Amino acid sequence: MSTNHTRMPVMFFGHGSPMNALEDNRATRAWASMGAAAGTPRAILMISAHWLTRGTAVTAMSQPRTIHDFGAFPPALFAQQYPAPGDPALASRVAELLAPLPVTLDDRWGFDHGTWSVLGKAFPDARIPVVQVGMNRSCDARCHYELGRALRPLRDEGVLIAASGNIVHNLPAMDWSKPDSGYAWAQTFHDRIANAIAGNRPDEVIDYEKAGAIALHSVPTPDHYWPVLYALGARHDDDDVSFESNFLEYGSLSMLSFILGKRSGSGLQEAA
Repeated sequence: MSTNHTRMPVMFFGHGSPMNALEDNRATRAWASMGAAAGTPRAILMISAHWLTRGTAVTAMSQPRTIHDFGAFPPALFAQQYPAPGDPALASRVAELLAPLPVTLDDRWGFDHGTWSVLGKAFPDARIPVVQVGMNRSCDARCHYELGRALRPLRDEGVLIAASGNIVHNLPAMDWSKPDSGYAWAQTFHDRIANAIAGNRPDEVIDYEKAGAIALHSVPTPDHYWPVLYALGARHDDDDVSFESNFLEYGSLSMLSFILGKRSGSGLQEAA
């Protein structure tokens, strides 16, 4: 495989509500800034919290559909489309990198809102090919991290590795009277994980359950947390980290988004 490419960064998007696809706010402006910083990748490999699979899968069709995988939202949100092409060759390359692990080349899924709601802000022209990885629901946290590590060579092949989820994601606990802040337990867990990312201490992120009760409240189910492990798995030790958004909203939703890589001319922000 040719490596005549500038090494691409890795991104993690704290995607929050699907309504962010329609809104202009501090999170969506951060995503736009992240896309601008990345330049023009050859392709994007996306890991979304909203595609859990039996075994590992990857979208392998030429024209993935836009999936509206949510319920009671305005018609304008259901009208959103992200018509980026797929990349069957990249899907095959993913399967090659993960061998001997079986990988399903999927022709039915597409882009769920964990993908298109953020890419629509970061890469709004939808011209860059996108392939989505389905997360094996039977994997544990370290397994997902190691899969990210196996995919790391793609960065030297012109592929942007991006992940979309939320470090803290407890929807039943959300408090609409707290639009700009988090519960104490959510803030403590958010800060713990952000500081581990800033310090390149992946074991603390992998073994997040050691944080005890704050982890149980912040990550009641692991689906929105696992994507960050792919991003950290794809990290090189000399990568800088830039926190592009770093806040909680509605009590129990972390909107942390960051870039890993060498970014000339960018000021790096410290974790809270």
